[in-house]
Amino acid sequence: MFSNSIIFAFSLTFFAGISTGIGSLLCLMYKKFNPKFLGAMLGISAGVMMYVSFVEILAKAKTSLSLVFGEKLGYSYTILGFFIGIVLMILIDKLLPHHHENKEDKNETSDKKLLRLGLFSALALSIHNFPEGLATFISALDDPAYGVSIAFAIAIHNIPEGIAVAIPIYYATKSRKKAFTYSFLSGLTEPIGALIGYFVLLQFIDESIFGAIFASVAGMMVYISINELLPTAQEYAGKKISMYGFIAGMFVMAISLVLFL
Repeated sequence: MFSNSIIFAFSLTFFAGISTGIGSLLCLMYKKFNPKFLGAMLGISAGVMMYVSFVEILAKAKTSLSLVFGEKLGYSYTILGFFIGIVLMILIDKLLPHHHENKEDKNETSDKKLLRLGLFSALALSIHNFPEGLATFISALDDPAYGVSIAFAIAIHNIPEGIAVAIPIYYATKSRKKAFTYSFLSGLTEPIGALIGYFVLLQFIDESIFGAIFASVAGMMVYISINELLPTAQEYAGKKISMYGFIAGMFVMAISLVLFL
């Protein structure tokens, strides 16, 4: 039997994780294709992922690794993990098929490009959410009040992260169901992380593993933002709208992190 504290901690983690689905619901509001809206939302997604990578995820990685290896070496390992994450995304990018555009299959190519973008975002966010879910679960077990504040903040910044997955998949597949499903599933890795962490990994995971995961995920998300999200946003909405979206995305994530503190 699970104790009340374990059930409470898992419930908080589950709530935080499924909040990605709330972000995906925003795409259900628009029935017709609007390239400027798509570009703006992709810009917002890029701003969210870029800001959270540099301000939150890398900072967490550096803190964890510095506790184990000291300030200078911990920072060095953080940088190494960051670029390893970028290299991993480059390799994944090369393994996925690319479609060259011509006049006859331009629409099909654009759809496939958006689908790749959505799947890339889902992959990076799923990996990011896994240790985040474990951290939320452990914090709630240690201090329920602190766990509530962490879960609430994570839920808030998971909403725009859900948009990053749902919007490109929706416009690629024209399926609200698929957009919501992929976005929702990317958030479910948080409670999955809590379950696996509790039953399997809790006795093995230490600060160094947490730090390495967070550093590499930051690199993956920055790569996606620069190589996929921003160029696609500019393609659909132009530089000005996509940049406004990018700034808005950073602002939204900054507010959610302020609430976290």
